[in-house]
Amino acid sequence: MIRFDPLKKVRFTLIAALVLLLALIVISMATGYVSLSPAQLVRTIFGQGTARENLILYDFRLPRIIITVLAGMGLAVSGSILQSITRNPLSDPGILGINAGSGLMVVFYVVFFTAEANRSLFALPLFALTGGILTAGFIYIMAYKRGEGVDPNRLVLTGVGIAAALYGAVLILTTRLQREQYDFFANWMAGRIWGDDWIFVLALLPWILLLVPLALAKSNLLNILNLHEHLSVGLGVRVERDRRLLILIAVALSSASVSVSGGIPFIGLMAPHIARALVGPRHQRFLPLAAMIGAILLLAADTIGRVILDPSGIPAGIVVTIIGAPYFMYLMAKK
Repeated sequence: MIRFDPLKKVRFTLIAALVLLLALIVISMATGYVSLSPAQLVRTIFGQGTARENLILYDFRLPRIIITVLAGMGLAVSGSILQSITRNPLSDPGILGINAGSGLMVVFYVVFFTAEANRSLFALPLFALTGGILTAGFIYIMAYKRGEGVDPNRLVLTGVGIAAALYGAVLILTTRLQREQYDFFANWMAGRIWGDDWIFVLALLPWILLLVPLALAKSNLLNILNLHEHLSVGLGVRVERDRRLLILIAVALSSASVSVSGGIPFIGLMAPHIARALVGPRHQRFLPLAAMIGAILLLAADTIGRVILDPSGIPAGIVVTIIGAPYFMYLMAKK
């Protein structure tokens, strides 16, 4: 019987995912309303392209691709953390209401300030982060029971209820929006990658560079928190304190990602499951893979949406939902 070294399998899977991601980036750079042939793409990458080719690649496509990759990584790692600390395979930032809280603050921002790109470089991510943190804090307080702490199942159920209420509040507030504001927010809710400029790359990049490595550094803690509560306490983990810290990391990753990518659902649900199925449940192994799978899923959805319906395209969130909704129902039936 042939046995595979688990570490070699993990390395092979990570390398395969990285190769797939790089190939998808190249495909996304070459395809769209105006296609670039392989020769044009190579020439443009090495600085020999025409003004038109440089405009298409460096001003339009490349910043959008980088935003999509970063947002996919952030959502996937956020979903991985939430699934582990709640010990619920159906958890993700959208289902728990965090994205709804971020969306509510985006509405406030659009109504009372502006959606102009030059003014929303850091303001919109901060507004979305504030909404996500306030929502997570409220859900945590509602799920907390004195003497028992936070029950993971109660946390999930509370999050689902809060999400429904927040989406209702969002719909009410949208009645105050002007036509241009409503168009912006409708695209945001549909998951259209709207932050497709280099300034938004600069706005999102620090969050990903700081928080994704921090989440990876907490892998062993996540392994322990994924066990039963009593076992975690017996192993010396300060459960409530560490859980709050990890929730904060997950909320920050999710809120920063959706603030510039739009309300993307299901990435945080699907990517961790696929990664666990490929390399197992240890966070040291599946978290990096989940990040790459999240980037692959979101970039593939955005590329498909751009190619199917030019020039306006189909929002990436809709493409992800078409894939993710049946997968979510499958998980509900199975788990």
